[in-house]
Formats: sequence, C-alpha cells, structure tokens
Amino acid sequence: MRVNYQEKWNRRHGEAQDLGSPAQVLLRNLHLLPKSGRALDLACGRGANALLLAEQGLETHAWDFSSVALQCLETFATQRGLEVQVENRDVLASPPEPQSFDVILVSFFLERKLAPYLVKALRPGGRIFYQTFVRDVYLERGPSTPEWRLEKNELLELFRDLDIHYYREDGQAVSVPTEISDLALLVASRREGACH
Repeated sequence: MRVNYQEKWNRRHGEAQDLGSPAQVLLRNLHLLPKSGRALDLACGRGANALLLAEQGLETHAWDFSSVALQCLETFATQRGLEVQVENRDVLASPPEPQSFDVILVSFFLERKLAPYLVKALRPGGRIFYQTFVRDVYLERGPSTPEWRLEKNELLELFRDLDIHYYREDGQAVSVPTEISDLALLVASRREGACH
C-alpha cells in the first residue's frame, strides 16, 4: 500500500510543469522566521517552501519519500544557486530527532500521530509553520477522504503544547472564497527551556 502511494506521488511530481507555490502560512509570516538556524521542509514535494527558506538564509533540509520530487528540487536549487540538503525519507518510519530544528514547515501533509514528534523536534524557541486542508470545502481541491482533512480547530489541538503566534481558519465565516478558505494555518513555537 505504501509503495503504491509512493508511486502515485512520483508520477504526480513527474507530470508537474513547475515548482509550485510557497505555502500561504509561510508567505504571510516570513517576519516570524529566525534570522539564522536549521530549517526542515517536511514532505517537501518539489520544494517551493524549501527554496524560500534557503533564500531567507536558513540551513535548509528537505525530506520527502518521492525521489522524483527531490530530483526536481535539486534542479531548481542549482538553478537558483541555493543549497538545500535533500533526503529521501519516510517521515512516519523516521520522524525528525528531538531538538534538531529551529523551523519546521509542513504544507498539505497530515499525519496526526507525527504531531508529538514535531513538537519534540523543535529546539527551544523553535517554530512550526503548518497548513493543510480542513473539512469545510470551498475550492474543490485537496483530498476527498475526510480523514486527510482537519476538523474545526483540530490543528490548535494537535499543537496545544506550543505557544501560538498566528492561527487562521476561516471556515464558514467568509462568503467569498480566497486561496486560504479551505485551509487551517498555524505558526507556533516551543517555549524556551521546554523539556517535553
């Protein structure tokens, strides 16, 4: 099953015509990035977020289990003169090590049981930037399976041990859909001196 899933994503990334766009949670909150540090783009795809993190001067690591996506990212990084350390990695089998990153970016990837590992992977003061789909669908995009979409305020619950800096989940509060209408966006940090 996991192999078939990997083949699906390799095919999808191979058919893509471009890099894709950086995550809205990152674009809207660049001011919350540290000036330096170690950043991870987890489930990075073709790497639009990884490249943006590298452009901000961060030591950037990008993990994905699609080798095709990582090859695309390496090509784009070379073209832009950026250094991104890519790793073909199944993050469910090998989550990030404790206190290993100052920034973790997750976009359009939802695996709830990874949340505690991501919290522990942040260094004290480190920040997570997270966005993914919610169950209120406006733009007819994203996964059709409800389990791959967040319940209302679920992202806040998954990262309740962190200090929240930014959160947005419009849901039914807006009448005209925007590029974030069916998303939850969160930026949160691990408390200095936290030992959980």
